[in-house]
Amino acid sequence: MLSIARPAAPLQAPVAISLPPATPAEPLVEHGLRRALVVAGVMLAALLQMIDTTIVNVSLPTIQGNLGATVDEAIWVVTAFVVANVVVIPITPWLQRRFGRKNYFLVSIAGFTIASLLCGMATSLDALIFFRILQGAFGGGLLATAQIILRDTFGAKELGLSQSIFAFATVLGPSIGPTIGGIITDNYSWPWIFDVNIVPGIISFLLLLRFLRDDSKPARAPVDAVGIALLILTIAPFQFVLDQGQQYDWFSDQRITAAAIIAALGAVGFVWWELRNPAPIVDLRVLRHRAVSIASLAIIANAVGVFGGALLLPQFTVDQLGFTSTETGILLGLRALPVVFLTLPLGRITNNRRIDLRFLIACGLIGNGAGAIWLGHQMTSQASFGSFVLPQLLAGVGIALVYSPLLVATLRAVPQEAAKASSFIILSFQMGGSITAAALVTLLDRRAIFHQTTLAGSMTLSHPAVAQFLRTHSAVQLSALVEQQSTVLAYGDALLIAGIIAAALAPFVFLLPRKKAA
Repeated sequence: MLSIARPAAPLQAPVAISLPPATPAEPLVEHGLRRALVVAGVMLAALLQMIDTTIVNVSLPTIQGNLGATVDEAIWVVTAFVVANVVVIPITPWLQRRFGRKNYFLVSIAGFTIASLLCGMATSLDALIFFRILQGAFGGGLLATAQIILRDTFGAKELGLSQSIFAFATVLGPSIGPTIGGIITDNYSWPWIFDVNIVPGIISFLLLLRFLRDDSKPARAPVDAVGIALLILTIAPFQFVLDQGQQYDWFSDQRITAAAIIAALGAVGFVWWELRNPAPIVDLRVLRHRAVSIASLAIIANAVGVFGGALLLPQFTVDQLGFTSTETGILLGLRALPVVFLTLPLGRITNNRRIDLRFLIACGLIGNGAGAIWLGHQMTSQASFGSFVLPQLLAGVGIALVYSPLLVATLRAVPQEAAKASSFIILSFQMGGSITAAALVTLLDRRAIFHQTTLAGSMTLSHPAVAQFLRTHSAVQLSALVEQQSTVLAYGDALLIAGIIAAALAPFVFLLPRKKAA
């Protein structure tokens, strides 16, 4: 277990850094070493949040066994984090306004780090779930706040570069989270999946405490208690439906049906209340901007590819092909390579206001979808590591082309409501990931049953290959082979459909405003 050491005195000492004076129009723009240190602190916080959305998934069986929990109980370790996370994301602009952006960001980092320490110390499932709620609540504001801080740190002239850097964290985190969790669980113990956050969290906090500047001042803002209650009433049961629906056979189970009805009624009540409230906790009016509503739809399409590959590829390569956690981690990390290499070029391209960013975004969605479809075709029982390299790289290029240009186009279109727009985009990405995971798990199960029924019907002695196989193998071995092949085909189907959805939504991108605000 790592301990949090008190910062040494030198870290508190003033650091002399020669900087050119900030322009009056953009007082928060940084340059040189100071900008690099601010970016490092912001990126560490954003990466920790994104990694923790998926790092626990592969460790659930171990946590379940160690804490004496059932499968149904253990899944709440994931659900609790996601629910708290998604509830806080849309109210982040209000929290920034109420407490000041820097203050809120630092408290979020500190709270997330302390909650991670507490998760690692938990000795019961109830305690772990409670600490995961705290972790998700403090982590909920990290992404949206990080995006706005990067925007202000680089300034309007380098908006493309700042959003390309932000996109790197959001793409890399979900991809490497399951792999890091698997490696840690296999080689150490499950508390380390939380303890690894402590040192980066402390570094991020100290860097931003010393170098991050902020001109926002805490302002009194009325608390919309009814809005918060309705938001929780909507998000919590909806996430329960997504997480537990497949296990309980969806609406054939009374609990899933009841949760879905509560979520629907909560959503109707929430929208009605927030639209009539002069001081809403979540300003839904920002969706009146076509740029924000279309960007939210596009980012959901992108999430289908991002989370689809992050969910299905590790399961397939480990369970069906026998890959190690390290091999799977390298394979998943390939998607982040195009984002790394395209960060600077995309930053320059998106800064050019003469370029229509809609074409880049549409090409990105098509590339993301094509990568998923190609990946699905490569999923065979004889596939090798090399079979997945090019599809992963293509998907990575597509993801890179969507994220940065889309964020730039949206922030330019609504510069005065950038914080609200950012929160909606992050919320759409997270909810898109949750919906994608639930849909793909269900699809995988049902397509496996379909293929097993189809293949079993053709396994007769009149088929030469079947007769030849049964001369040297038993009927039990034939049944196992049919089941294995059915599962392989189901994985391919799931990725095929995910790819089609991502690519099919590309034309909607052209509904984004063509002109960009100055």
